[in-house]
Amino acid sequence: MTTLRVAMIGYGFMGAAHSQGWRTAPRVFDLPAEPEMAVVVGRNAEAVAAAAHKWGWAESSTDWREVIARDDIDVVDIVTPGDSHAEIAIAALEAGKHVLCEKPLANTVAEAEAMAEAAERAAAKGIRAMVGFTYRRVPAVTFLRNLIAEGAVGTINQVRASYRQDWLVDPEMPLAWRLQKEHAGSGALGDIGAHAIDLAQFVTGLNLEKVSGVIDTIVKERPLLDSGSGLSGTAGVGKGQVTVDDIAIFTGRFESGALASFEASRFATGRKNALQIEVSGDKGALAFDLEDLNSVQFYDRTTPADRQGFRKVLVTEAKHPYVSGWWPAGHMLGYEHGFSHQVKDLVEGIVAGTDPHPTFADGLRVQRVLDAVERSSGNDSAWTRVAAGVPAQVS
Repeated sequence: MTTLRVAMIGYGFMGAAHSQGWRTAPRVFDLPAEPEMAVVVGRNAEAVAAAAHKWGWAESSTDWREVIARDDIDVVDIVTPGDSHAEIAIAALEAGKHVLCEKPLANTVAEAEAMAEAAERAAAKGIRAMVGFTYRRVPAVTFLRNLIAEGAVGTINQVRASYRQDWLVDPEMPLAWRLQKEHAGSGALGDIGAHAIDLAQFVTGLNLEKVSGVIDTIVKERPLLDSGSGLSGTAGVGKGQVTVDDIAIFTGRFESGALASFEASRFATGRKNALQIEVSGDKGALAFDLEDLNSVQFYDRTTPADRQGFRKVLVTEAKHPYVSGWWPAGHMLGYEHGFSHQVKDLVEGIVAGTDPHPTFADGLRVQRVLDAVERSSGNDSAWTRVAAGVPAQVS
């Protein structure tokens, strides 16, 4: 069997999740190639060595350029903050490495365009690139998408999508990199709003054409970070400015004419990881909530009126997407399983010579929506068209 030797650049919260995916996928699914966790890269030699030992990587390094240049590396997995995505991804693609890059694809449309163009050039040489919108691979989400494609809701009239968390409600939560525009690009809008946008476009098969929205920063100054882990941290001495948004609320219109409403908030008190979507059509409706991720809610208008109502469908049967590799029906999956499904799809795409989705072009499409929301907010929430067209040429 072919071996794909993987280098992961970055080792924070997403590093742990991606490591779970690389470690588990080949033990659960019959993959056409064997991923090998070759090396993990980070700036702190001691910390990245500890991460390698804990998560099962064969070695560690502090030089991503040296790792990308190695002949024994086939896949580069990028889980760094957004400010380094473009540089690392383009270098890896030009070195002939397949690339998986966490979302959002980049910090700006220009960077995302450059990445999409580099991916297009690489694809002509058989090199594949994928962006990590992992929630597409929650079985219930993929199943919901399939039902819509089969016509379960009929013509789509309205979409409601939101991603709400509350980990920033405490004003003493320290100033992590996700709160600094130079590192994160944007706040709730890009960090979690990107997921809601991608989910809406993925499950409906429709692209957003224009948006009207507003973004706001609720706590504008926070204690400086002393140390951090995941989404938590310990405050140090002094304070710094929050330079990204805390909340984004916007309306969108799809190319079909259907309307959508979106909310991305890290100040939704009591909501821990509530990614929700509801799609309403003339024949029915479907809804999903990440905090109840093993089910979808289905309303069928074609049934007799006295039997209508939302019903819960448990998405744990072997015939449901991805589920056959796991447990008997009714035995639940969790957050981490999507990362194994991501590895499955990426490896299968690489071996088959096909682009695994979402592609960098899909990531660019989301980036353009994020940009349009920011521009709308800066222009009194005026309706703002989402840029279209092919990526700009990159020298």
